[in-house]
Amino acid sequence: MKILIADDHALFRDGLKLSIEQLDDVTKIVSADSYTQAQKILEVSPTPDLVLVDLDMPDQTWNDGLDVLMQTAPQSLFVVISATEDVKTIRQVMEKGVRGYITKRSDAKIISAALKLIIEGGTYLPPVLLKGLENTKTTPETKRETLTARQFEVLQYISQGLSNKQIAYEMNVSEATVKLHINAMLKALNATNRTQALVNAQKMELI
Repeated sequence: MKILIADDHALFRDGLKLSIEQLDDVTKIVSADSYTQAQKILEVSPTPDLVLVDLDMPDQTWNDGLDVLMQTAPQSLFVVISATEDVKTIRQVMEKGVRGYITKRSDAKIISAALKLIIEGGTYLPPVLLKGLENTKTTPETKRETLTARQFEVLQYISQGLSNKQIAYEMNVSEATVKLHINAMLKALNATNRTQALVNAQKMELI
C-alpha cells in the first residue's frame, strides 16, 4: 500500500509516518510540504492508495488545493488531518468526498484505528461532528418519507464509521445487498458518496 502525506510541518509528518508504518501492507510512504509539491508527486508517481492532507498549507487555500489533489488522483482515498475543529469547515470538507477527517489532537492510537477503518472501506468522522449528528432531532414521519427502513438502518451504521463488511454482519445480509441499499440511499439523499450522504442527511435532519 502506497501513502502520500502532505503537511507543511516536518515534525508532524515524521510522527504521522511512524504511526502509519505500524499499519499492515504499507510498502511506501512519500511526503510533501505543500499542495503544489503534492500535486507534482501525484502527476509523476503511481497513484497512492491513501492521501493524507493537512488543510492549512501556505501555498494555496484548502478549498482549491484539496480540489486539485482529488482531481489529480481520483482513485485514491483522501483523508484530511487538520488542527481545525470548526464543524462548518469539517462539513464542507466531507462534502468533497474525503473518507475521513482526523483532528491533529487525536492520539496515535486513534489515528491508526481511523486509518484502518478507512482502508477497510469505512468512513471516519471526528467526535465533534458525530456529536452534532447524535444531537440532531427529527420525526419518524420525515425519516419514512425520505428513506426506507433498511436504507435508514444502513445510514445509521455508516454514521458510526462501519465498513460494508461490518454493516453486512450487523444486518445479517450479504455485502452485495448492503451495496444495493447504499446505492439507493445515496440516490434518495442526492449524494454521490458515503460522506456526502452523511452531510446531506444531517442537513435534512435525518440523523
